[in-house]
Amino acid sequence: MDEDSSKLGAAAVAIRLGTIGAVILCIAGGFAYAGGWLTPGRLTQGKVIDGFEAVNGRHIGFRRNHAKGLCATGWFDSTGAGTAFSKADVLAPGRVPVTGRFAFAGGMPFIPDAPTLVRSLALQFNPRGGEEWRTAMIDIPVFPFANVQAFYDQMIASVPDQRTGKPDPEKMKAFAATHPEFGSAIAIVSKRAVSSGFANDTYNGLDTFLFVNKAGVAIPVRWSAVPVRAFAPAGPPSHNDPNYLFDGLIADAAQQPLQWKMVVTIGHPTDPVSPNVPWPDDRTRVEVGTVTLDHLTAEERGTCADINFDPTVLPAGMRTSADAIPSARSAAYAKSFTLRQRERTAKPPSAVTEAEVQAGGRS
Repeated sequence: MDEDSSKLGAAAVAIRLGTIGAVILCIAGGFAYAGGWLTPGRLTQGKVIDGFEAVNGRHIGFRRNHAKGLCATGWFDSTGAGTAFSKADVLAPGRVPVTGRFAFAGGMPFIPDAPTLVRSLALQFNPRGGEEWRTAMIDIPVFPFANVQAFYDQMIASVPDQRTGKPDPEKMKAFAATHPEFGSAIAIVSKRAVSSGFANDTYNGLDTFLFVNKAGVAIPVRWSAVPVRAFAPAGPPSHNDPNYLFDGLIADAAQQPLQWKMVVTIGHPTDPVSPNVPWPDDRTRVEVGTVTLDHLTAEERGTCADINFDPTVLPAGMRTSADAIPSARSAAYAKSFTLRQRERTAKPPSAVTEAEVQAGGRS
């Protein structure tokens, strides 16, 4: 997919601006959340792509969000536990091929790796029947925006000032003051524990979807990829290696396959669908299978480069919910995909090269 996120509080905005500023820019480029189905002339996928480029600059041939990335391939072993809630073939017991992509949220393809950057894991499940399941997840617990318009307004507020190269603090404070739900979500995000790398990080789908069983009963769900590797806290950034987190991922994969448990949280009909609001901790969680990624490839050689990780590409047995954000992402991802396909012959090499992958992460 193309995929991303950003944050701050209301009363504590002035204090948090310096600390969270970099994360805001990342998340502002993290998710393309506006589609042409909004009021014509007001907010379209084209305007959102223009907003990404205003925040991140224009980088020919790259995704307008999640620009710095690395391809992966592997498989998904289903436990069969998901079939109690969904008729999707991908959840039946067995193994299906998977194509994945690790990336940072944001539209800067050569940004130096840093622990503050929001990480993403996008997956394409390819069962034999041809009904794909695509998902794009990030490593924050909630999305800081209640709706598409709020996301766009914050992105525009975070466009760097030409004199300072940084967002205008007054514009950011004004946005936060008129969107108290933003501050509430940022407070949740700021408490998350940041892992030492991609391989031991938890990735969350954030949006609410519906599982539909064979009887036609639909229930709200959210899903996450929970690492098999033990959590370790993030250390300081490396000033000698601008790709140190990707290089660490490459080294981890060389030692043993990378694995995540796919965990589905079963919601109640009254649970909020808005991704800025968490569900209660007592909701049932079901482990539906394990994703194993055993081969990494630079984007120039990888199969993920031409995949649009559209979160509305779902098999029978899974549907979007009243959460409008996935449809908006779909529209903007499609626009980004069209642009980079046109520009592919002019695209420079990605930051993480195939030579780096082959060298085991030693740049």
